[in-house]
Amino acid sequence: MSVSIGPVSLSIGHLLLVIAFGLALLVGGMLGRKYRVPVAGSVADIFVVAMLSARIGFVISYFEHYQNDLLGIIDIRDGGFDALWGVIGAIIFTGFLMWRRRAQRKPLATAALTGALFWAGTAGTITLIEQQARSMPDVTLRSLNGEVINLSRLAPGQPLVVNLWATWCPPCIREMPVLEEAQHIYPDIAFVFANQREQPETIRSFLEENRLNLNNLYRDDQAQLARAVGSNGLPTTLFYNAQGELIDSHMGELSRATLARGLEKIRAPYE
Repeated sequence: MSVSIGPVSLSIGHLLLVIAFGLALLVGGMLGRKYRVPVAGSVADIFVVAMLSARIGFVISYFEHYQNDLLGIIDIRDGGFDALWGVIGAIIFTGFLMWRRRAQRKPLATAALTGALFWAGTAGTITLIEQQARSMPDVTLRSLNGEVINLSRLAPGQPLVVNLWATWCPPCIREMPVLEEAQHIYPDIAFVFANQREQPETIRSFLEENRLNLNNLYRDDQAQLARAVGSNGLPTTLFYNAQGELIDSHMGELSRATLARGLEKIRAPYE
């Protein structure tokens, strides 16, 4: 689900995207020298256009969640990108560059295709692997009062959102009001807050200081859940359908829009 590179944690999806971009730049640079034309700049332009297109597409799809927070549109920390819009934007812009810059056509097409095939192939393979391992992990959580319960017994037969968080994590703190609000907006979905390796006193002080009222608050005191799902960064949010299958995950801060996207995937078949 995520990997740690020094002090930085990246989701697998973001890491694959960075590698694909780097690979395209490498191929573009090599072919650019061979054909004696600059290509790396065009490859970078395609990447930027793809990211902008993906963000614009996502914002359009979930604009209702940005109406009261227009600055949130440019806050990409929520990871709100639409892959399809990004691909369409990249294809159109690549075609435009190849039309305008004839000398770059062959090296640019090869570089862009190399990056795209790597990203599509690896992302597709990982998706297929994840589809074979979607069941809810057999782990136990502990309430602040010390009661132990298995994760699968918290909300049987009901869609479930599990948030892995800690009080020292700034993105976790920023997204908490969004999740607290969602508890009341979506009563058909169970929200579980699995604190990572902190003591009950620390958690209670945090809740009181921030005036938060969280349902289903538990401690993952040995980080069993984080290890089971392969999470190496916080916050991480897991979206399970009513059958206990992991349908989506999100590493990093949630906005109302990115939360709504995840909820759509686990609610749609049951509405």
